[in-house]
Amino acid sequence: MTRLVCCAGSTRTARIDGISAAGADSDLMAHTPSADAEILAYGRPVRSPVVPVSPSGCPTPAVVTRAVLERLGVDFTVVDSGLAEPTGAPTVTVGARTGEDIRERDPVPSAPGAFAAARQFGRALPDDELFLAETVPGGTTTALGVLTALGEADVLGDRTVSSSLSENPLELKRRVVDEALSASSLAAGDAADEPTVALRRAGDPALAVLCGIAAGALETDTAVTLAGGTQLVAAAACLRHDGYDGPLTLATTSFVDDDPAVDLGRAGRELDLAVTTTDPGFTDDHPAMAAYNRGEAKEGVGMGGALALADRAGLPMADVRDGVREVYDRLLADTDREVPKA
Repeated sequence: MTRLVCCAGSTRTARIDGISAAGADSDLMAHTPSADAEILAYGRPVRSPVVPVSPSGCPTPAVVTRAVLERLGVDFTVVDSGLAEPTGAPTVTVGARTGEDIRERDPVPSAPGAFAAARQFGRALPDDELFLAETVPGGTTTALGVLTALGEADVLGDRTVSSSLSENPLELKRRVVDEALSASSLAAGDAADEPTVALRRAGDPALAVLCGIAAGALETDTAVTLAGGTQLVAAAACLRHDGYDGPLTLATTSFVDDDPAVDLGRAGRELDLAVTTTDPGFTDDHPAMAAYNRGEAKEGVGMGGALALADRAGLPMADVRDGVREVYDRLLADTDREVPKA
């Protein structure tokens, strides 16, 4: 049996101006992972007061993942990985707490304990195959922090990660990470072979939980696919630095693969990581898809993994696109928010 596990959490790093597009503004952004969890569970927010959209109206990748889940009937689980706001979705709890701004000295004190509890959870899951995903605004910045602390800052290129924004604020992210390591009295590479130190001092709780689940599942020979973009490359680096030397797979979108800022091929070689990319063939005739073609969002909430599952099952991408339209239109019909124009 295959299961999608989404680790939904928060880091106050996301409140840094210009870091993330995972919400219409910084106040609404705090609700994004909680709403994403509800969209996966119910197809729409039920408790969260917002539909997660970017400032330009780009919808959350949860829309794509939900569309695939509806058509394939894949089982899924949401793990509360430090949510800042409550969610109406059923969740598993592993003791993660909301992460602070990584420029503080100890931004994710719950990381070691949450990693250990998540490892036990991953070890106990009965599934044959797990697709592990995340939703955490600001997560590409914290991923860069973790990679830097591990000594893997250049695994995707010159100190780079992808972005939910069409214009990647890389200089801002690098500056934030430099300030984070300085606050924790770490130099690049000081946390090599100590992933929980990197996660605690420069990461976020969702990444800590996801890495723990992966580590536990791999110990029981469960097939694990890291379903996401450059944040999941950071997860692969953590697993390698935790001592796992077996096969690892990343399933992501063509939007990440096409991002000129990142080199997934290099990451694959450096981390012995098999990379699968799937192109959903988005068109510009609907706002849910046009924004992705403009370079927004790119990945998240297991979108790349869901598309890979659809492709593996023989589900035509035309059917996926129809599902995306249906989920998106249903979401916007339930709100007073105007549907953004393509």
